[in-house]
Amino acid sequence: MATTLRVVLAEDSYLVLQGIRRLLENEPSIEVLATCADLAGLKRAVARAEPDVVVTDIRMPPGSTDEGIQAAASFHQTNPHLAVVVLSQHDEPEYALKLLEHGSARRAYLLKDSLNDARHLIEAIHVVASGGSVIDPKVVESLVAARAQRSDSPVQDLSARERDVLALMAEGCNNDTIAARLQLSIRMVEKHINAIFSKLRLAEETDVHRRVKAVLIYLADSGS
Repeated sequence: MATTLRVVLAEDSYLVLQGIRRLLENEPSIEVLATCADLAGLKRAVARAEPDVVVTDIRMPPGSTDEGIQAAASFHQTNPHLAVVVLSQHDEPEYALKLLEHGSARRAYLLKDSLNDARHLIEAIHVVASGGSVIDPKVVESLVAARAQRSDSPVQDLSARERDVLALMAEGCNNDTIAARLQLSIRMVEKHINAIFSKLRLAEETDVHRRVKAVLIYLADSGS
């Protein structure tokens, strides 16, 4: 029998909260344990319910700034195995980077526009629960575009195929998924990734999820 993922949902808009709750409750593999509308309530719900995954709006009371990011940073210290999906209304790459400051494992950053298709959120919940990471493709596109506009951008040194691979890496795809989506062999994907790391001057790290954080950091370094 498949494991049911236990979720706590945080959102200060009642209508959005109920919409997402209904979406998740229609998925047999997910159980919504609690809902809340602010940062303090989210922390209490997590301490009480001990969920597998938190799905949270990026902005909530008390400050309506980046409380979802603050919660993720706090959980990194207090609940390191807790996965977090942050939902944002706007394409804000700097917040995606901030979310990944402590590592990309078990973290996702999605735009609320993507919730028009329930599969995006449900798939993201399952990916982060298994230790992976997801970044909304629109955020990746913005980062790539900003980086490529620089005359000294190392992204300009990448081939078209390497850019395709880079975008999928930044989405959190593993090598098998990249190979399938681009119709390449695993060996060829590995060659492209090695070339990307070399051209972007990325140091080797032991964390298998380093790829998302490193790529996003370099792509977001637009100087603007």
